[in-house]
Amino acid sequence: MVAENLRELMPEFASDRSFLSALVVCSGASLVALRWLKQRNIHWKTEEAKKKREIGLQEMQRAVQRFKKENPKVDPGTILSMSMVDLADSLQRGSLSPEIVLYTYMGKALELHKEVNCITDFIQECEFQLQELKQQKEKGPLYGIPFSIKNSLPCKGYDSSCGLLQFQDVLDQEDCVLIQVLKKQGGIPFVKTNIPQGLFNYDCRNPVNGQTVNPLNHKKTPGGSSGGEGAIIRGGGSIIGLGSDMGGSVRFPSSFCGLCALNPTVCRLSVSGMSIPIDGQPAVPTAIGPMAKDVDSLALFMRSVLCDDMFLLDPTVPPLPFKEEVYSSSEPLRIGYFDNMSCFPAIPSMRRAVNEAKKLLEEAGHTLVAFSPPELEGGASEMFCKLAFADGGLTFANKFKGNIIDPHQSETVSTLKMPVLLKKMMAFFLKPWSPRISRSLKTLAMSRTVKTLWESQKQQQDYKQEFIAEWKKLELDVLLCPMLGPAFNIGYPGRLFALVCYTVIFNILNFPAGVVPVGVVTEEDEKQLKNYGSGYNDKWDRLTKKAVEGGVGLPLSVQCVALPWQEELCLRFMKEVETLTAAKKKR
Repeated sequence: MVAENLRELMPEFASDRSFLSALVVCSGASLVALRWLKQRNIHWKTEEAKKKREIGLQEMQRAVQRFKKENPKVDPGTILSMSMVDLADSLQRGSLSPEIVLYTYMGKALELHKEVNCITDFIQECEFQLQELKQQKEKGPLYGIPFSIKNSLPCKGYDSSCGLLQFQDVLDQEDCVLIQVLKKQGGIPFVKTNIPQGLFNYDCRNPVNGQTVNPLNHKKTPGGSSGGEGAIIRGGGSIIGLGSDMGGSVRFPSSFCGLCALNPTVCRLSVSGMSIPIDGQPAVPTAIGPMAKDVDSLALFMRSVLCDDMFLLDPTVPPLPFKEEVYSSSEPLRIGYFDNMSCFPAIPSMRRAVNEAKKLLEEAGHTLVAFSPPELEGGASEMFCKLAFADGGLTFANKFKGNIIDPHQSETVSTLKMPVLLKKMMAFFLKPWSPRISRSLKTLAMSRTVKTLWESQKQQQDYKQEFIAEWKKLELDVLLCPMLGPAFNIGYPGRLFALVCYTVIFNILNFPAGVVPVGVVTEEDEKQLKNYGSGYNDKWDRLTKKAVEGGVGLPLSVQCVALPWQEELCLRFMKEVETLTAAKKKR
């Protein structure tokens, strides 16, 4: 073929076989050389990105050492053991200085990073911000509170690369709106944290920054995509952090690491400037949410940032200040609950967590009402794929061009890149043995037209109205439901996307949803896991068992859900679950 093309281009040499043969050989060698150079360039960029991170961490280490040398009597244990509410109070009263708090958390974060690999950047400007805080006459409600931030949230002078090489040298020109608001309220962003490559995974690993592990068990993932946040907060290196959530990305790490988190209604908090995994896709938008060790910390955060500063900086955010009377209420609640979804049966320990929380709430005087989520054809994860991957996933898959694709992301990327005809063929042949996997492939192979997208969006709208109608029919205040957990063994989240149905359903609905830990995995849970099955007896059943095995002692959580724009009620419900769980432990 090459020789024929060359004959057409250079007819005067058409009879010179040796010349043509030489050109063919040279052309082939050139292609090999180009591929080699491309690979070398990718590896070089990867190594440069790693060096840049190490330089930042070294600067962070030097700053901590300087502080320790100048302040040898500071007791970090006392500061690190304080709740965020107590810490904020001490900073407001002046019994603690912002310097002591910041450098204490910087030291702990570095110590933890060596163990779990959670930091991507040291935000050096935090030291300058300390000096600015001293000059301010009024103290904001978050005065002196150090924050960690997910890598994808823009911070001036740093990249939001999400583990993708093409964005490593693209430095953000300004802070995203929410970080600007945090600073105005006195908060100090000091590190950015690790994520899975491209964000679309609930593991936490990429070729630049490597694997982040769960502080509770290094064989387990901390979750994702806000996995670095889960690890650093659980390990004590940060008192509160910011993540983003398109399908469960603040809730998975919080469940896997035993934290509290709130995924608010989209646009209750500004998302202006944020990096997202799938550009130009409005049907299932991404929200930013806080993560912390307790619910009061989340409430303090929401109370502080729902302010005029945010409403002025981002006019798309509705000017709804925090409703303190709702969060502080002690009126009994009417709570709907369910412990399983037919599209992907819950792991036994997940169901137990819901039912034990239900019992505690009933004993406390709340009314619990069985709620059956309206049936959604194919399940929530399939609906999500129709909306987010309306182009067959090409927009997302194309982000990986020119990158080393992380092994934990390769199955997703290769499936999305697969030709439509091949997806259809595989869906057809797999149907008798793996109907769920077949259906998933069929969804990704559906026709990519405006008409099919509108049909999917209409299905989404109809489902939301049906869900709300059932909610109102039962006169519910809030909803109690399962949260995926316990923490998965490393490498499994990328192979079990369908299990996101327990979280993504509330992204599709755009309902605020929070996570609260309620217990731990027991030996009995581990025994029950052996009998787990969906009735399909397929690959996903086997992978699910392997994903969560060895989880004795790891946290179990539940989800607390409210209707749109009712974040205060959601937090109030979360606080009730947290309080009752703590009382049970004392008993």
